[in-house]
Amino acid sequence: MTLTCVGAADAHKPIEDQVDAALRSGDVTVDELLEFVLHFAVYNGWPKASHLEGVVRRTWTSIDREAGGTGSLRSLDDPALCSDDRADRIRRGTTEFEDVNLIAAPAPETPYVQDGILGFVFGHVWQRPVLSRRDRRFITVASVAVCDALTPLHSHTGSALESGDITKLEMDEVVLQLAAYSGFAKAEALHDATEQAWARVTAARHPETERATS
Repeated sequence: MTLTCVGAADAHKPIEDQVDAALRSGDVTVDELLEFVLHFAVYNGWPKASHLEGVVRRTWTSIDREAGGTGSLRSLDDPALCSDDRADRIRRGTTEFEDVNLIAAPAPETPYVQDGILGFVFGHVWQRPVLSRRDRRFITVASVAVCDALTPLHSHTGSALESGDITKLEMDEVVLQLAAYSGFAKAEALHDATEQAWARVTAARHPETERATS
């Protein structure tokens, strides 16, 4: 979450400090951090992610060489995620979209939806290994909150809570962390979205209580 906030804010020194601390502490591996950059790019934009990736690569090279390594990154090879079948990617993306968002997928009627959302974001990125779906939910919620993206803010907050991937107590902590690194105004919007989503989840789980209070 902190890396998402400082990356989205283009805060160059905090980005360098947080990446260095994440790697040196062992809290985040270099593979996890590089996978984070790809997910971050989807929700915050490629230019910001390009800078973030550069920081990760330079920092990792320095740390690894200090430890006697070469500073090189491992080669990536996962043919299962590199299907050349466009229709298959869109089919898989449709299923993943519905599993993540807990709503029907949009019709593939525009390039943005067909090849962007279904073919790439959910047909590829959300299915990649290294980061879990739960990990990706934290990155996504923080991203849509810092971007002031109202519709995605409500949809991703709601699906994170409804799925149980993020608990209400955890989401409350997400709001507080966001307030510290992205400001209280953005945190207020996330707080409102969280409370509205949690009210819907609670009502769906306990409809008899909702009827009684009505």
